Amino acid sequence: MGGEMDHSSPHAGRHALDNGEPQAAIYRVHTVDYAQHGAYALLDATPSQEIAYMQIEPEFGSQDCQLSVALVPFTQADWSTDSSGGDNMAVSTVRRRRLGGVLRKLREERKLTAEVVAEATGMSQPKLTRIETAHTAAKIEDVNKLLDYYGCDDEDFRAGLIAITKDGSKRGWWLSYRDVLHATATDLILLESDASTLRTYEPAFIPGLFQTPEYARVVIDRLRTESSGTVEDMVQVRMARQSILTRPNPVQVWAVIHETALCANANRPDIMSAQLDKLVSLSRLSNVNIQVMPAGAAIHPGMAGAFALLGFPQRADLDVVLAEGLISSLWVEHPNDVEIYRAKFQEITAEALPVDSSLDFITAQRDKLK
Repeated sequence: MGGEMDHSSPHAGRHALDNGEPQAAIYRVHTVDYAQHGAYALLDATPSQEIAYMQIEPEFGSQDCQLSVALVPFTQADWSTDSSGGDNMAVSTVRRRRLGGVLRKLREERKLTAEVVAEATGMSQPKLTRIETAHTAAKIEDVNKLLDYYGCDDEDFRAGLIAITKDGSKRGWWLSYRDVLHATATDLILLESDASTLRTYEPAFIPGLFQTPEYARVVIDRLRTESSGTVEDMVQVRMARQSILTRPNPVQVWAVIHETALCANANRPDIMSAQLDKLVSLSRLSNVNIQVMPAGAAIHPGMAGAFALLGFPQRADLDVVLAEGLISSLWVEHPNDVEIYRAKFQEITAEALPVDSSLDFITAQRDKLK
């Protein structure tokens, strides 16, 4: 989450020079970003042209939110950013936050300061801070150094973090659509490509991973809010995403679909019939479970809206949730919040029809349309 502050608002601080002597200076806030463990500001330093980086820690109990400021100098190399164009698709911001949060947690569990870790691993403190707060992409070498220093011997856990780090160099079918994919879609595709499990609740539509091209075309055309790309581009993207269902070591999908989505009119009965037929076929896959939420079900957590919980094989605290909306979607990343969604999904599955009864319901609805 980001915010802007008035560029003319000065904050006093002390800037350490190369010789170690502090120098008083006035800094103007250039950018402020808010992270889970505090806010961070990029400052314009005056009178020199150096850039300074500041962590803001509001003093507890201060109604006016007075700022306790710690300033550290850094070079342009420490403030590297990733572009979203060219041959490299931008590193998934969701995955970067996950990586940074895990690395920060490892450091804090060991009661180590950023200064101590930075010195021990040979990187600058601002660079470490920016990795932990997801403001810059970590290199594989950086992650391995940190994990070695923290004494992480779990190879599966290390492999999971390295997989996240590799996002920036990852190549896949989605690169052909980078000009039409918005950030959330890009993040979702990258996460789906590495996920081992996916739990989803859909109150109004057939999940995108299960849609036929014809059904997807109708849904995308009716709900489309963006001007970039064509409907056909979006349909092709949606179909390509479905490869995770049949790849070697496929993702395990558990989907709960509301009865409304199964009975909706998709303009032509043949479109809906073919869509339901595809659900019947998918339900035969060993990695796919489909349940139907009946219209007469009691009040349940799914009434709050559609969501997808993506799980990863290394550690549950790397799991994330995408809560979907018409215009925007929200990534839920904090482990405690993800755990709430996990528990609520269990409640949803308990309220829905069993898998066998759900298949009977879908088959009967399909047969009505033929």
